[in-house]
Amino acid sequence: MYKVGVVGPQPSVERIIGVAQEYRHSLVCLPYPYEDTEEAESIIREHDDEVDVWLFSGQIPYMIARRTCASDERLIYIPHTGSSLYKCFLHMAYYQNKLLNRISIDMVYSEDVEEALAELGIPTQDIYLKSYHDYMNTDELIQFHLQLWQEGKTEAAFTSYQATYHALREQGIPVYWISPTKMVIRQTLGLILEKVKTSYFKVMQTGIVIVEIENFDKVIEKAKTPYHLQYLELKLKETLLRLCQKLDGSLQEKGNGRYLIFSSRGAIEREVPMLRKTVQHMSLEADVPVAVGIGFGETVFSAEINGRRAVQHAKEKRERGIVIVQEDGLMVESAGEEEELAYSYRSDDPELLEQLKQANVSAKTYHKIEALIHRMGWKTFSSSDLSTHLAMTDRNARRIIASLCEWGLMECVGEELHAVRGRPSKIYTLTKSAKRRGTAQK
Repeated sequence: MYKVGVVGPQPSVERIIGVAQEYRHSLVCLPYPYEDTEEAESIIREHDDEVDVWLFSGQIPYMIARRTCASDERLIYIPHTGSSLYKCFLHMAYYQNKLLNRISIDMVYSEDVEEALAELGIPTQDIYLKSYHDYMNTDELIQFHLQLWQEGKTEAAFTSYQATYHALREQGIPVYWISPTKMVIRQTLGLILEKVKTSYFKVMQTGIVIVEIENFDKVIEKAKTPYHLQYLELKLKETLLRLCQKLDGSLQEKGNGRYLIFSSRGAIEREVPMLRKTVQHMSLEADVPVAVGIGFGETVFSAEINGRRAVQHAKEKRERGIVIVQEDGLMVESAGEEEELAYSYRSDDPELLEQLKQANVSAKTYHKIEALIHRMGWKTFSSSDLSTHLAMTDRNARRIIASLCEWGLMECVGEELHAVRGRPSKIYTLTKSAKRRGTAQK
């Protein structure tokens, strides 16, 4: 059973778990209520190993929890949609016996909410909206609503924070808590269920690790006797068997310093750090570089094809690192390291492919450059930036940039002066069409 940790104020947690009973045969929801929103961070830190995924009652605790997690893949929140706002207006109309139109609202910014307010047809000049993109201090929000109320500008308040809700109620202000409807909760739980199924099939994909000792002929030449070579091969095989045991895999020796390990994708992804240590140890033992390629696929055949492509790419790289090739065409260089770079080595965009063909630049090279710019957060870059990070000559980087500029995928936006004498370096950026295309693919 998939374990879901539900984080939020006690009433919200109880409500979510109540709706989750519909999914009790597939999901186990564990309650993690808090009194203060800031507690979300410590809850994740202390209980992260107890659940498979975290579900937050709203975007605010989700944003706080992201400070703790390196990746947000296991974090999901229930969004506040227009329906959450409609519910507040209906509650207000019922309890006040009329529809008030002078209201103060605080909530996380959302285009959906802006649209919902417009559709209500209420004069917006009487609505005071405080939207935010990150965690807000509750005292500041209380003061926002309280001041408007005391000045006679509002007749009611809507808030996303439980603490603000309770504080305003104590002041005698008609206040309504913005919370998701059961329909939205149900939709989010449905997304988690789909994610569970996708994750299961992804983890159970076939994975093949290909380890290749480069320049094996030199290793043979260095061996003083055939026995020394056999001793070395036994040591390398023992090292790989330890890794294989961790992967619950099967080891095949292909000869000439080439080894294959068959396992599942989930096991391989889990043990990438150990694989890196194993490769380093083998390289020291053999005193030559060791290339590693990992292939994932729906079948053993497709996984092996991807593994061969990955190890070939690893051998071509100047700086050694583990390379992964996935079934969907995604290539990951330096897997498990800070310099990890993921990009697609193929494209299904006919317009882009035609431009790249005319520019004589491969889709793999273009997507690699695009991924690097995105990862580094560059708005502009020089040819030396690309050559340094992509392990290519500056001359080759300049040729690629010139071709991409000629066909409208890059443009020169200025020059960079150097402290020493010499010609200034040109500064480039991806064109707007290229940026839009890259965002769509991500």
